Amino acid sequence: MKPRLSNPIAFTPRPVTIISSLIYAAVIIALLLTHIIVPSAPSNPTPIAGVNLTEAWQDLQYISSGFHPYNSRRNDEKRDWLLRRIERILATNTKGLMFDRSTYLHDSQFRASIARQSPAVVFSDVTSNVTFSREGKKSSSDSGKESGLSVYFEGTNIIVYIRGSQDGEEDWWLNGEEPPEKGGVLINAHYDSVSTGYGATDDGVGVVSILQIIKHFTTEGHKPKRGIVTLLNNGEEDFLNGARAFSQHPVSKFPRTFLNLEGAGAGGRAAMFRSTDTEVTRAYQKSKYPFASVLSGDVFKSGIIRSETDYLVFTEKLGLRGLDLAFYAPRARYHTDRDDAKHTNVDSIWHMLSASISTLQGLSSSDIGNEGKGTDAVWFDLFGRVMAVFRLQTLFALSVTLLVVAPITLIVIGTILYKVDKLYIFSRKKDVRGGDEEEPVSLHGWKGFFQYPVVVVLASAAVIGVAFLIAKVNPFIVYSSPYAVWSMMLSAWVFVAWFFACSLDYLRPSALARLYSLLWLFAISWVILVAVAVMEKRQHIAGGYFLVFYFATIFLATLISLSELFRLPPKSEYAEEISPSNIGETRSHRSQSIASGQRLAQASEEQQRPEDNEHQNAEENDEATERTSLLRNDRHTTFAHYHQQNTTASAEHALDEGKERKVYLGEQAWSWSLPTSLWLLEFLLLSVFPIILVGQVSLLFTSSIHQTLADGNSTLLPYIATAGLTILLLVPVSPFIHRYTYHIPTFLLLVFIGTLIYNLLAFPFSPNNRLKIYFDQRVDLETGINTVSLTGIKTGPYLGNIAASLPSTAGQPISCVDSTTRQGLQVCSWHGLAPK
Repeated sequence: MKPRLSNPIAFTPRPVTIISSLIYAAVIIALLLTHIIVPSAPSNPTPIAGVNLTEAWQDLQYISSGFHPYNSRRNDEKRDWLLRRIERILATNTKGLMFDRSTYLHDSQFRASIARQSPAVVFSDVTSNVTFSREGKKSSSDSGKESGLSVYFEGTNIIVYIRGSQDGEEDWWLNGEEPPEKGGVLINAHYDSVSTGYGATDDGVGVVSILQIIKHFTTEGHKPKRGIVTLLNNGEEDFLNGARAFSQHPVSKFPRTFLNLEGAGAGGRAAMFRSTDTEVTRAYQKSKYPFASVLSGDVFKSGIIRSETDYLVFTEKLGLRGLDLAFYAPRARYHTDRDDAKHTNVDSIWHMLSASISTLQGLSSSDIGNEGKGTDAVWFDLFGRVMAVFRLQTLFALSVTLLVVAPITLIVIGTILYKVDKLYIFSRKKDVRGGDEEEPVSLHGWKGFFQYPVVVVLASAAVIGVAFLIAKVNPFIVYSSPYAVWSMMLSAWVFVAWFFACSLDYLRPSALARLYSLLWLFAISWVILVAVAVMEKRQHIAGGYFLVFYFATIFLATLISLSELFRLPPKSEYAEEISPSNIGETRSHRSQSIASGQRLAQASEEQQRPEDNEHQNAEENDEATERTSLLRNDRHTTFAHYHQQNTTASAEHALDEGKERKVYLGEQAWSWSLPTSLWLLEFLLLSVFPIILVGQVSLLFTSSIHQTLADGNSTLLPYIATAGLTILLLVPVSPFIHRYTYHIPTFLLLVFIGTLIYNLLAFPFSPNNRLKIYFDQRVDLETGINTVSLTGIKTGPYLGNIAASLPSTAGQPISCVDSTTRQGLQVCSWHGLAPK
């Protein structure tokens, strides 16, 4: 008889290994490409009316041509250049319209001669000032407090008001009049840099984006519906002083919503990482290349990222609703001389600029901001192309619905299975109908129940243990090599999970192993979802959104797997079929071929093999199917080839030959009728969408925090977070991993060994990932004492070695103590060289 072709998607080692590996690889590669590669800017330098990317790139070259802190001469030069640049833009775009230089309100001198129909008004504000104080923080060394801080600041902001079609012609800012009732939109960037950086990304790209936005919205035919205020503030790097000064200007009463442009890295994608509510977030949703996750806002609120933006002033002081859009990586270049035009490009400018224009169009054409406070939002993008935005209340309702409906549905299905006598799970034996004198038939329904928690616990313990090991031995390796850490974690989990899953499956093979794994996974994720729902309701934390969808896919996969039991024969019929009397009749006609079936984790030898007939002393050709033993009577036992004595041989002998061949390698005899291909649907549900969501969160979280160690954050946090996300990424494959062949796990074992050695021994910093420390020098003019200090990480010898290498420390004692102003860091100080 000609053998049938094997099922290419059967639940056997080769299809499971190949298909699941390809799906994982495809999704992860797509996520990495989306995360790393910035969408290319259009080849046409003028992709939108009024926008010129070549001009924007040239403007950035000038703005980032030197360090320009807010109180420096060079910063004053940048300010004068910005005013002239804005004047040229408006002079060009307002030809044919009523335009006069009197529209420039230099030094905030409000002139009644302003032309009422002028499309834009420029305020060169040098009189708005602000005074504020804040209490000192509690000292880390004693129970007292540090001295407080008081600041007086005079602003030098540049404000451009672009009239909207609904704003009217009144110059409402004169004489203290109230602005139009519907208000408008504010877009902000700061043009000062820190004293140690060029400020190309922080915040030069934001500045040149605003210049192009002024040009676009003053181009004929693109007048906004509601007015737009563009703010180029000075002094953000010191206590957000520029935005505070703007709050004292009359124009600050006009906006209802805002978009803040920032930078905390060098190039890359601009992430929308913070938003006040759902409604303003939907304006950003219209961006061509959205890049956002609500989890980033929760992380920012937690204080893990120790920096702040003008968003704080606009929301808390002015009461506006809006968004924070910023470059966020690599943080090692943030506030350094690597934040220059060399480390960014036109693609990054276009990514921020295009998103800003789309967002402003959405905000200025709606009534957002006039209806009071917005609703808490949930948002995330998919591959940087589409974006989901909905209310946190909706997510909470979905969470509660799943918590109630999912278990009830499974209970109902289980009840129906029980009624139709097909609930094989948790079933040990079944009585034979009409056979009062016969022993009950063993069903072995509990086989495989405890395998899954053992496998997951051991695999998870392995990666958590490795996390503690790296944090102890070489805690800063993640600073320069986050992907090496990820490779180590992922490979460790897969190999350990595969090894123990195959070992336990070898000892106690079960056709219910996958279903039991899903039931365990369902129970664990249900408990997690309860915690997520509580945080959604009480703390208004939306960052657990991916766990809600994660649970939903687990529920659907579990439902499908449980429904597969409907394909089984009723337990009573099965018990009768394999009762001892039936077995006695059958044995006189059949062989015990499957009784000595072997197990194999490799599907490459799925083929027809002869079977030994002990009772008839004759060989018969047998047809291979997806459930046929892959080596049959070959008893070689290795990682690739291993056999299992069938503990249900007598039951299998009672089956007819066609059914017998469908029982997979020592599993329960009644499993012959289980579907062989539905595992693929379950795997797709479990893997694709959850991996996309968790993968995006993992990449964004890693890029955001892996270099915050230099700010004094916990050295253990990045590794524990990576371990946790590793578990979430790989748990979807766990119900299927016992069917894997040895090839990929063995390769991953080698990857683990190599990356573990590297992560333990490699130097944690590199030229592209330099350790940042803070330099401070103070001279007492009365005594002439010159004190120099370096502030940096206190773990390891790095700070002390750097201080000792400086010429001014030669022959001097270096005192190192915990910093009182920067938590988690250490200050090493010494007497500096006397000034000349």
